Amino acid sequence: MEPTLLYGFPSGSSMGLVAAFEWLGRPYRLCRVDMLGEMREPAYERLNPRVETPVLITDKSEVLTETMAIAAWLEARDTERRISFDPLSREADRMHQVMAFINTGFTGMFAPLWAAMEMEPPNPAMQSALRAWGREGVIERHDRFEEMIGDTKFLIADYPTLADGILIGVARWLDFHEVADKERWPKLAALRKRIEASPAVIYATALESGEMRPGSGACSAHIEFSKLIERFGS
Repeated sequence: MEPTLLYGFPSGSSMGLVAAFEWLGRPYRLCRVDMLGEMREPAYERLNPRVETPVLITDKSEVLTETMAIAAWLEARDTERRISFDPLSREADRMHQVMAFINTGFTGMFAPLWAAMEMEPPNPAMQSALRAWGREGVIERHDRFEEMIGDTKFLIADYPTLADGILIGVARWLDFHEVADKERWPKLAALRKRIEASPAVIYATALESGEMRPGSGACSAHIEFSKLIERFGS
């Protein structure tokens, strides 16, 4: 069976993993999940008790969650090294370092902003404090990331890798939460522009909006959420 990636909308971090599957070029399937609706249903919790995306149903019909675990799964199957590197190489170490930074502090500092936006019932005082804390942290993490960006066209090499996919799904949250003008960080802004121009990212972003494009042809099917839950959410 081909692996199936469950990706979330709106603005899910999992968009970058869709792009990574496209860059990899091996057959896969997709399942689009409404994070404000379907993901909060009890059926989804049976699939992922942490009620998050992404989720990967592997080619062995096993459920794998967490972005870094799915990225590692992809890396292990990237035999042609299209989106990764020799595990013993300096580039692999650098890629893992950057991905770890993105997936921890960089992504984590958006948590107060999401919490403020989704708070029910609303608590204006707490929401205001969360937004202030979140904005301060996001700006500081962007400052550190700007310092990390080197001279290659993309994060690790002159072509996009898993690190670029992990980044692009999250980087747009700066705009979504209206934290600051992205041009405040010129190297990161230029990098985002290059990644976003990739056909794989254009394809993945269109899918989030419900626009079914052909892509590279690696995606063989889009599976309905209800059918996938019926099979794997027991």
